[in-house]
Amino acid sequence: MNAILTLAGKELKDGLRNRWIISIFLLLGSLALLLLLVSSAPGGTVKVSSLNVGVVNLTSLTVYLLPLIALMLSFDALIGEFERGTMLLLLTYPLARWQIVMGKFVGHLLILMIALVLGYGGAALISLLITDGGSEGWENYLLMMTSSLMLGAVFLVVGYLVSILARERSAAIGLAIGVWLFFVVLYDLALLGALLVDKEQLISQELFSFLMLINPTDLYRVFNMSSITGSGEISHIVGAIGTESLSPIVLISTCLGWLLIPFMVVIGLFQRREV
Repeated sequence: MNAILTLAGKELKDGLRNRWIISIFLLLGSLALLLLLVSSAPGGTVKVSSLNVGVVNLTSLTVYLLPLIALMLSFDALIGEFERGTMLLLLTYPLARWQIVMGKFVGHLLILMIALVLGYGGAALISLLITDGGSEGWENYLLMMTSSLMLGAVFLVVGYLVSILARERSAAIGLAIGVWLFFVVLYDLALLGALLVDKEQLISQELFSFLMLINPTDLYRVFNMSSITGSGEISHIVGAIGTESLSPIVLISTCLGWLLIPFMVVIGLFQRREV
């Protein structure tokens, strides 16, 4: 346990020294505050609290930025150590390989937690202080922050998978970008295109719900919006599929599967890889 915490502390310090990561954290917090201020402006006919509207807006922001941040933290977590020759040094210590992966994961997860608490938490407090939007919907906001951390954890593990599969750091960069594009942009475009072509002939609502489970970013969207009254009106995705076919238990279980299965694959591949 001490070894894992020591490695986690090292990763936390290294991450907080990275100017690119800090810049993205500041961007995340600034955009969160802007979206919350816009959400608190009166207007529209949908009776949803400003904080709940902010949850919907921040969910869309998080889907794009947080996976990118997580992949930036993790894509070279293993291949970088191999290329620098420091992995051999790490393995001379009384450390199991799974402890190395776990230590990096805990450190990177702490970085994401700090970013979310300061960025989203700070933005919410500032918004409540300078607007009269009220605090209704804070439970959904906290749930959104927690699920955002889970989404980040999933993409951290996906980044480790990229890192252990790549043979060079440059290849890991390209693979990480490809993973981000696929899950965040291309998958939904392909799914929507298939729906338009199919016109509900082959793709039923049940099949569409299953296809949503394959993508962790869609899981995140549906999970956050399913608990908000009126989210079907202010979110096209939830309005299109409904939420009754994707229960919270199914969503959480699938997300845990996305976290645990790749993690076990990473450890298995790491055990077999020669230094």
